[in-house]
Amino acid sequence: MKIIVIGGSGHIGTFLVPRLVRAGHEVVNISRGQRSSYVDDPAWQSVRQISADRSADYFLDQVALLRPDVVVDLICFDLESAAALVSRLRGETGHLLHCGTIWRAGPSVKLPITEENGTPPVGGYGIAKAAIARMLKEETASGGLVTTSLHPGHIVGPGWHPIGPLGNLDPTVWQRLSAGEPLDVPGIGAEFMHHVHADDVAAAFELAVLHREAAAGEDFSVVAPSALNVRGYAEIAASWFGQEAVLRPVTWDEFRRANDPDVAEFSWDHLMRNHYVSIEKARTVLGYAPRYEPEEAILESVRWLVDHGELDVANPLAA
Repeated sequence: MKIIVIGGSGHIGTFLVPRLVRAGHEVVNISRGQRSSYVDDPAWQSVRQISADRSADYFLDQVALLRPDVVVDLICFDLESAAALVSRLRGETGHLLHCGTIWRAGPSVKLPITEENGTPPVGGYGIAKAAIARMLKEETASGGLVTTSLHPGHIVGPGWHPIGPLGNLDPTVWQRLSAGEPLDVPGIGAEFMHHVHADDVAAAFELAVLHREAAAGEDFSVVAPSALNVRGYAEIAASWFGQEAVLRPVTWDEFRRANDPDVAEFSWDHLMRNHYVSIEKARTVLGYAPRYEPEEAILESVRWLVDHGELDVANPLAA
C-alpha cells in the first residue's frame, strides 16, 4: 500500500516510518522542514520526502493527488484542519489515522481511564483533540471516510527530554535526584502520569493499518502497560544514580512561589489530570502489546540525553 505520513520526522514517525517500510509499504513522509529523524535507520533511504506547509492552500490537494491508500496524520491540532483533510480525502483514500492524546480526558474520577469513562477535557489542547476524535467517529459511522484515532500518553524515547517526576521538563529535577538532594513535591505525590515509548505508539499505528476493518471508526488509548505516580517515579529515577529520593511535600502555592511560573504551570497541567489509562481495548481489538514499561522507556531517554551531553547530572547512571 502507499502510505502518507504527515509529520513523519517527529517522535512517533521516527519509529513508524521504518516500521511501515519494513512491512513492505510505499511510504511518503510529508514534513514542513527537512529535519532528520531522532534515530537513524536505513529504511529512511526508501522513503519519499516531501516538504510542505499544512497551512498552504495547496496542501490538501497535494496529499490527495498522491493517491494514498492510507494517510497517517501525526500533527493535526485543531478541528477545522482535521475536518478539511477528511473532506478532501473522502472517497479517494481508504483509511485516515489520526494521532490524538490521553489529554482528551480531563481530571480522573475513576481509574483506569478507558475510551468511554473519561471526564470532559480541560485546556485548549485536550478540548481540540477530543473534538477531532468525535468528528472522526461520526464521519465513519455515517458511511464516510474510514478513520481511526489513537491516543498516546506522554511520549518518550531517545533524543528528547521526558516528562519528569514532577510533571515538567525542568532539568534541575534530574540534577537533584542524581545528587540525592531534597526535591520539593507539590500535592501528595500520588498523582499519576502515563508515559509510553514512541516505538510502542508506532507499533499501535502499524497494527491499526494492518487491522483496518477492526479499527474502522474506533479510538484507542496507547500507553505503557502501567503508569507511575510522582513518588514512585522519583524513587525509581533516583535509584538509577545510586541514590534514594528525598521528597519534601509542599503545597501548590509554595511550589509556585519557588519555581518559574511556566514550570509550575507545566507541572500543574500534568499532575492535576492524574491519568492512569487502560489499554484493554487496543490490546483486545488490535493486539497491542507494548514492549516498554514506563520506567524502561524513560531510562532509555535519560541515558541518551546524558550520553550526548544534553542533561547534566551529579552522578553517573548505573550500567
